[in-house]
Amino acid sequence: MFTLNKKLLISISTAAVLSLGLSACMENASPAGSNVPTKASIDGGVDYPVVNGKTGPYYVNTNAHNADVKYGRTPTKAEYDEWNSDVMADGTGLPEGQGSVEEGEEIYEAKCVMCHGDFGSGGGGYPALAKGNAYELHETLKYQRIKPDTDGPVRVFGTYWPQASTLWWYIKDAMPHPLTDSLSDDEVYALVAYILNANEMEIDGVEVDDEYVLNREKFLKIKMPNRDGFEPDIAGPNGPENVRKYYANAKNFGGQKYDVKNPASRCMKNCQEPTAKVVYIKGAGISDFHPPLSAVRDLPKEKEESSFDAKKAYAANCAMCHDTGAAPAPGDKSAWAPLLAKGMDKVYKNGLKGTDTGMPPKGGASLSDKQFKSVVDYIVNQSK
Repeated sequence: MFTLNKKLLISISTAAVLSLGLSACMENASPAGSNVPTKASIDGGVDYPVVNGKTGPYYVNTNAHNADVKYGRTPTKAEYDEWNSDVMADGTGLPEGQGSVEEGEEIYEAKCVMCHGDFGSGGGGYPALAKGNAYELHETLKYQRIKPDTDGPVRVFGTYWPQASTLWWYIKDAMPHPLTDSLSDDEVYALVAYILNANEMEIDGVEVDDEYVLNREKFLKIKMPNRDGFEPDIAGPNGPENVRKYYANAKNFGGQKYDVKNPASRCMKNCQEPTAKVVYIKGAGISDFHPPLSAVRDLPKEKEESSFDAKKAYAANCAMCHDTGAAPAPGDKSAWAPLLAKGMDKVYKNGLKGTDTGMPPKGGASLSDKQFKSVVDYIVNQSK
């Protein structure tokens, strides 16, 4: 939970009150013995023990609960080490390596720009990685959109993320989409260095400029602007218990405290503290609006597309997968033949709606149906 985002605090508080109220209603409808929760779950729920064949108000199959399940096995050390790829904020799991901003820019232009835009500015439905100076833009996290001309909070890696370790781990394990886990450790360091540079950040008082070389030792000195912007504290071995203690005190998120051992005592009405400022809609009763209000529900006419470059759109939105072997490439007649045999209507539908083999709708591009079909035609015409 972000401490500066009051709207989020209010919504979580309201959801918590509603959730607790619904739980209390269900508990009153069944024997008390089966409705006493053990302890609060981290996600805000509670665990109810099985008593007399019921958990809470619901009957359960007690035989299934007592079954001796022997599926699976203990993983070998090699398997565990392969799966345990987490990189923690304290450096656990972070390998040795190094990479420069200059090297990172080359890798980014080759493997990342088609989704994340120039200099990490975002585009095509994929998130931005940078919007400028992270330290200056961090202040925008205090903003709320309460006026038409007010800029909202800027939430990108440099301004919002509390730890840089998450970026390193995510790039290593999940990027780029068609070829995950294909980057070397040095390449990941280079990409992280480039993204730090795009956010105009510093490490230990030194600017991450175009010639900066990032290694493990320097990485562990990164201090994110928003490192203290989240609560509760989940770091360390006591993280789960810290979360439980935090949510046990409803004042931490603007709600009312309740006794988890005596759920029947939960407040059912007028429970919310008056912590939220009520903002009333202005202009009620005014009819002289400019432009005037309209009840017309017709869809707007589509604008004539004077010039659309399908080849350029392909390079920006599709080449990431279709030019790297993750999907059939333009001109690969053997790969396209069985697809074209099903007819163009089927090819269009697969592209527009996506498939269950990894193709997202329109390839994740923000194109109109007509524009996207032009891109499909461009690919197909080279593959006949």
